Amino acid sequence: MKWSKKRILLAFFIMGTTFLLFGCNFFGGKKEGKETQASETESGEVFEEKGPKIGVSIYRYDDTFMKLYRSELKQYLEETYHAEVVMRNAGGNQEVQNQQVSQFIADGCKGIIVNPVNTNVAGKLADASNQAKIPLIFINRIPQEAEQLRWKENQMAVSSVGTDSRQAGTYQGEIILESPNKGDLNGDGIISYIMLKGEPGNDDSEFRSEYAVKALFEGGMKAEMLYEANGDWSRENGKKQAQEAFAQYGKQIEVIFCGNDAIAMGAKEAAKEAGFVPGKDLYLVGVDALQETVQAIKSGEIEGTVLNDHDGQARLAADTLIKMINGEEADTKYLVDYIKITTVDEFKELKGEE
Repeated sequence: MKWSKKRILLAFFIMGTTFLLFGCNFFGGKKEGKETQASETESGEVFEEKGPKIGVSIYRYDDTFMKLYRSELKQYLEETYHAEVVMRNAGGNQEVQNQQVSQFIADGCKGIIVNPVNTNVAGKLADASNQAKIPLIFINRIPQEAEQLRWKENQMAVSSVGTDSRQAGTYQGEIILESPNKGDLNGDGIISYIMLKGEPGNDDSEFRSEYAVKALFEGGMKAEMLYEANGDWSRENGKKQAQEAFAQYGKQIEVIFCGNDAIAMGAKEAAKEAGFVPGKDLYLVGVDALQETVQAIKSGEIEGTVLNDHDGQARLAADTLIKMINGEEADTKYLVDYIKITTVDEFKELKGEE
């Protein structure tokens, strides 16, 4: 059968239209709007499909612990869920953080993670995300129990991942009780200490301080506080407040309780500059188990610290958020245990190091 020129042209037109409509599927292209992980075509070609867009607001980027936390959080979300992570620094300003969350909502994020500047305004952020039908996770700093109950009663897709700071404080006190002379270096039957807290009014700061001293009394020791100040979670302020304490009380100081490792390292510097030998003339304890602090434990300058598991918290927060994005229910609060660290071997074992 002979084909006319018009019929030949019509055949080519039909073939071209078919290719345009279905060609991507023929060559293993991905379908838009599908938020899954890796897929494989019939030909064996593997491609990664785009995961959900996640907005993350961190209370302050210069917090050493949160640097490690946010790094693990971003990497885990990207590698495990192929997420597009939008990370923002609130700079310690609650109004800035509120604006960041509003922008996440406006930009169409599928989920939001907030390390709150102030837990007292958590309800405002929870309401905003709930109204937009976007799941929200609070990390590291957990809102009050009453606020968590409100999420549950109103069936809001809001949760939190953190730790119980009472446990951290208790472990600090126990570390001192396990030290030579139970922290009573001058043998007078009383542990004379200074307390360098984190931020004023912060629950983590208050509970760590309260339960550290409570552990001393429950361990059968008497204690007296010589000096108390806020180190604001920073090395610089920790050093500054420790210098003030040394100027006032000098060799009366036997123990320095520090709200975190950054404060502890600052206090260690102040002690050495004041002519003390940390680990011999006085004992220092911190919280976080940062690498530098663990090395100071090895050298004997820090008596111990408490591991604040940023890796475990970051992964649990990511897993919980993705679960909520997928429409699954989640508890209002998840807690990750602290762990006492008094030797380098303990730290290496936890990290799986030789």
